[in-house]
Amino acid sequence: MALMHVDFFSNVLGLCCEADVILPQKTQGIGMEGSSTKDRYPVLWLLHGASDDHTIWQRRTSIERYVSELGLAVVMPAVHLSFYTNMAYGPRYFDYVAEELPEIMQDFFPISNKREDNFVCGLSMGGYGSLKVGLTKAENYSAIGCFSAGNFVYREADNSHKLNDRPGKASLNMTVFGVEDMSELKNTEHDIFYLARKNIDEGKALPRIYHACGKDDFLIDNARLTAEWFKNTDYDYTYLEAPGAHTWEFWDEWIQKYLKWLKPGLC
Repeated sequence: MALMHVDFFSNVLGLCCEADVILPQKTQGIGMEGSSTKDRYPVLWLLHGASDDHTIWQRRTSIERYVSELGLAVVMPAVHLSFYTNMAYGPRYFDYVAEELPEIMQDFFPISNKREDNFVCGLSMGGYGSLKVGLTKAENYSAIGCFSAGNFVYREADNSHKLNDRPGKASLNMTVFGVEDMSELKNTEHDIFYLARKNIDEGKALPRIYHACGKDDFLIDNARLTAEWFKNTDYDYTYLEAPGAHTWEFWDEWIQKYLKWLKPGLC
């Protein structure tokens, strides 16, 4: 595999940005299997959580090794504490990730723009982001992965994200979403259920969804609520629980399971 650290300018954000990119390579070193070369590679857009950045999936997992035989490119962008959202008082990070970034990366690298070749996945804040991006742009993504997250619009105020335990919680919600009470965002573009219903109503092709959460994760109730809602829809939706918490031990294991789940579509 080839690993590139990419610094580039975003017109949408009006600033310089960073992303790490993994590209398939036919020849590998000792202990690694290569993959066949293609004109355009399928691509996984892999999203980080609230306390992390574009480097975290490589530092905490062996993602490069996991994708080495799949012929799958991986793009890992940095979005800071944006919740993958066009912030009420800040830059337009949703437009950046969902619209501008794919265009930039497809221009730089041999990655596919076909829906069947594009997948989005993330953990915690990035899990919410993957659902938001994948469902809003259902015409661009064929599969979504979500770990340790759910529809944050429906989370309980006293049992939600760790950011709620930090000073400035309300100001963070206000900065990102323009509200202090997340329940005010129901039936808006921030509401995963609203986005999912909209796709059904409009007759769009629905992305497959793979959702997993640890039984000891502090977001388990939110994950279960989200899973219960999707159970009665037309989505091809897989929800799994296992021992584990909001930790990299859990995410390292489940990103491998997600890739195995994707693998038939890559062959």
